[in-house]
Order: sequence, then C-alpha cells, then structure tokens
Amino acid sequence: MSKAVRIEPDLQFIKDLQAVGGDSLKKCYQCATCSVACPLSPADAPYPRKEMVWAQWGLKDKLVNDIDIWLCHNCGTCSDLCPRGAKPGDLLAALRNMAYRSLVSPTIIGTWMSSSKYLPILVAIPAALWLIVWYLTTGLTIPEGEIVFGKIFPGDYTIDPIMSLTFFFMVASFVLGASRLIKSFGASGGTYYVGAHKKPCIVDCIKDVLLNEVGQHTNFKECGGEEQKPADEERFKGHLALFYSFVILAVVTGLIAFGHWGGKVIHFLEPMGHTPLPLYAPHKFAALVGMCLGIYGLVKLTGRRRNLDQTKTKSSYYDWYLLGVVWAVFATGAGALVLRLAGLAAPAYLTYYVHLVAVWMLFAYLPWSKLGHLVYRTVALIYARYIGRVPLR
Repeated sequence: MSKAVRIEPDLQFIKDLQAVGGDSLKKCYQCATCSVACPLSPADAPYPRKEMVWAQWGLKDKLVNDIDIWLCHNCGTCSDLCPRGAKPGDLLAALRNMAYRSLVSPTIIGTWMSSSKYLPILVAIPAALWLIVWYLTTGLTIPEGEIVFGKIFPGDYTIDPIMSLTFFFMVASFVLGASRLIKSFGASGGTYYVGAHKKPCIVDCIKDVLLNEVGQHTNFKECGGEEQKPADEERFKGHLALFYSFVILAVVTGLIAFGHWGGKVIHFLEPMGHTPLPLYAPHKFAALVGMCLGIYGLVKLTGRRRNLDQTKTKSSYYDWYLLGVVWAVFATGAGALVLRLAGLAAPAYLTYYVHLVAVWMLFAYLPWSKLGHLVYRTVALIYARYIGRVPLR
C-alpha cells in the first residue's frame, strides 16, 4: 500500500507571491504549453509547469528550494503562448523577487526594496550620508575656482573609505546569500544523471558559465526559440551592452584606484590615478566608451519594457526600480562631466552629489535588488551543471 503524502499549503505564501508579480497564477489549468514552448527547459522535469501547480497549492518549501526558477531568463515566450493568460514567466520572476528579499540579512532591506512606498527611506540613507560629508568639507557651499569634485568629496578621506566599506559589505552579503542558495538546492535532493557518466569538475562548470552564459549571454540568444522576436533581440543587445559597460567602468575605476594609492609608493603611477583625468587619457577614453555602451543598453532595455504587452508580461516594481537607479547612475555621471567641462560649478557639484547617492544605492542594495541575479543566477547555473541538471556546453 502506498504511503500517503500530506500537503500543507501556505496561504500567506500564495498572497505574498501574488503581491510581487504572480497575481495571475490561479488561471493556470496545467495544459503544459509553457514547458513545451520553453527552449531552455530540460526535458527531464521541465519548468515552469510544475512551478505553476506548486504555487497554486502554496508549496513554499518546494519553490524556495527550486533551482529552476534561476535557470529561466524570462524571455516571455511561455506567457505569450499561454491560452489562459496565467503568465508563467511572471510567476518565476516573482519567485526570484521573493528570493532577493529573504536570502540575506538584514531582511528589512529586502522589504524596503519590494515596494515604492519605502523608496524615500532607501534614498534618504545615502542622501544624508553624502550631505554630511559635504557639510564637513565645505559647509554645504560651492568651492570657487577650478571645478574639482574632490574639493567637496575628497577621495582619500570620504569616497574611497565609504565606497570600500560598501563594496565589502556587498561582497559579504553575496557570499552569505550564495551559500544559502546552494544549501537550499541541496535540500531539494534529486539525481539528474542517468546511466554511466563522468561528473564534471567544478572548475569546468565555472568556466562554462562565465564564458558562455555570462560572457556571451548565450541563453539570452536562445530564449524565444529559433525565430527571434525583435523584442528578444533588443533585450539581448541591451543586456550585453550594459554588462560590458559595467565591466569597462569597473576596470577603469580599479586602474584609477591603483594609480592613486600605488602612486604614493611608486611615483610614476601617480598620473594614472590623478583626477579629474584629461579626456585624452586612455582610461578616460575607455570610461567614455563604457558610459556610451551603458546608455545604449539602457535605451534598448527601457524601450523593450515599455513596449511589453501587459496582458501577457507585466513589469514589476523590481524591474522599474533597477532601471531607474541605473539610469540615475549613468545620467548623473554623464551630466556631471558635461557640466564640469562647461564650467557650471553649482549644477556640476549638485549633479555629482546625486551621482554618488545613486552609485551608493546601486551597490549597497545590490544583494536585495533584481540585479542580484548577476550573482545568484550565475551560482545556480554553475550548480546546475555540476549536478547534471543542465549539461556542459
């Protein structure tokens, strides 16, 4: 006689899931169109059909330990073809949104990130921080003479220590979140290899994911199937451009920091880290290229999201919050540069102040934001290859 299985639905989980983007999950009647249509879904236990029924039943434990929610790249094909408008793509996005909120402590930040009513709190923290710095350096006045942002925000005593602490806080949060994510995958159990096989080395899995998934965005190309829709092409171009924009700007920032601090010991390095950089400096030119790439990517991604058919794929607050913050980073960065070159001191310093607020928001809240998928999805993809859920390319 088979053993009975007790199912204990979590009704509050269903309500929370509906609140963060899974509001149409009850429309699903398990036709399996979504799983058949998805070009990325493995043939063995494909998603998102099973996630739809788990969500309808309120099986929180099954979903929070489900690696498949991270394998989805949210192309929207499943939602486009759903005959009932259940929006399975939105459900998986909502599950990821819920994961961002609770993977890392303090979870109160995740709560603040989940609703627009908390946005003033998120802005007020860095706004007050940089305002205090401004008050301590110049008494909130505009310095006379050449426009040098370091007059108000000295790198050695304000920007470098504050941003370094923020960076290490972000890294520590991601390490904790990633370890919890891997632990949750292990709790779900399951064996994906069938028959004789050679288990891949973890190093090979990491190389495969970084070179293909991250470096080339291969899954973004494959999303939507063989016939790419214009919107899918826009999304691929936008994501890739924005990703490499951040890579370039990170390298430039590292070179400036290396030149600045290394120049205190090895003096010939000092010009590389002396700011403001002349426009003809190679790493300044690279920064301008990165800025242009980022704005290009933002235009593509914003246009695609604005043109989405809301009856099939709905944009959540998480989507617009991330786009808004990244736009603020690039717009104020470009604006501060232009205003400085134009000699407009007050607007330049004010714009740079807003730029620092936006940059701090982007990195300090990263583990709880949608951009956190850059780490969490990468970890999930590596783990999926290691356990055989997804084969090595």
